[in-house]
Amino acid sequence: MAVLGALPADVECRPIREDDWEGVIDCLRRGFPTRGRDYWVRALTRQSRRPAVDDLPRYGIALAKSGQVVGVLLSLYTRYQTEGGDDIRCNLSSWSVDSEFRPYATKMIAMVLKRKDVTYVNISPAPATVKLNKAFGFKLFSHGQFAFLPALNALRGTWRVLEARSDLAEMALLPDAERSMLLEHAALGCLSLVCIRDGVAVPLVLMRRRIAHRFIPSCQVVYCRSLADLAGCAGAVGRFLLRRGILLCAVDANEPVPGLVGHYFAGKGVKYFKGPKPPSLGDLTFTELVVFGP
Repeated sequence: MAVLGALPADVECRPIREDDWEGVIDCLRRGFPTRGRDYWVRALTRQSRRPAVDDLPRYGIALAKSGQVVGVLLSLYTRYQTEGGDDIRCNLSSWSVDSEFRPYATKMIAMVLKRKDVTYVNISPAPATVKLNKAFGFKLFSHGQFAFLPALNALRGTWRVLEARSDLAEMALLPDAERSMLLEHAALGCLSLVCIRDGVAVPLVLMRRRIAHRFIPSCQVVYCRSLADLAGCAGAVGRFLLRRGILLCAVDANEPVPGLVGHYFAGKGVKYFKGPKPPSLGDLTFTELVVFGP
């Protein structure tokens, strides 16, 4: 997609600074009128506490005219330790540009997408931005959602389901990166679990939210190693959740998930990526869903 040429002399596109916060929040509230100021204060505060990744923007990109913020694109960068080396992922979030300046919106996106070693994801694309995503080379990695009732799944062997804690001995069964991830997500309000069977630990992160008619206590799967792992421990997790009044769960999927009792909703909660390594299904770690909250 072609990007506009030079900006007007009094308009600049640059990383968000901490002294921009008030202007950023005002701009986001204009673009997302149903979100209150407290939501965005919490979002930026939580971003400020996340570790910086290289020299990448801590908060995202601002479009400013004569110092006044007229456009915002938040970005959440995370470094992942893998066997093949470190991977960097960036969740692009909360794109808001005042109508007068929308012709320059692509400047913000182009500024973020410069790094070829970064995988960029958009987990909540607004209908108006889907074409823009595709124009910049984004592709679908999740085509829908699978809603399931884990308590209806049969128990597959003898499982123990424990909440992750720093002093939990069973945490030693997990790699360092997964232990840290579970504890960080628990601190952000998620339900971080360690599911154990025959001396093998399976990590799982869930986020409480109301995802069915807003009346049914539910959870979104934020992390599982694989959908097969999720299906294997679902029965035990379902009984654990049932004691806490949670009936329903949802996970990103591209088809019905074998071994889970539920229904696949094609086109629900689609998610896009651009870059060298798309996230696996069931991995929404350190995205806006978790960091900003529901």
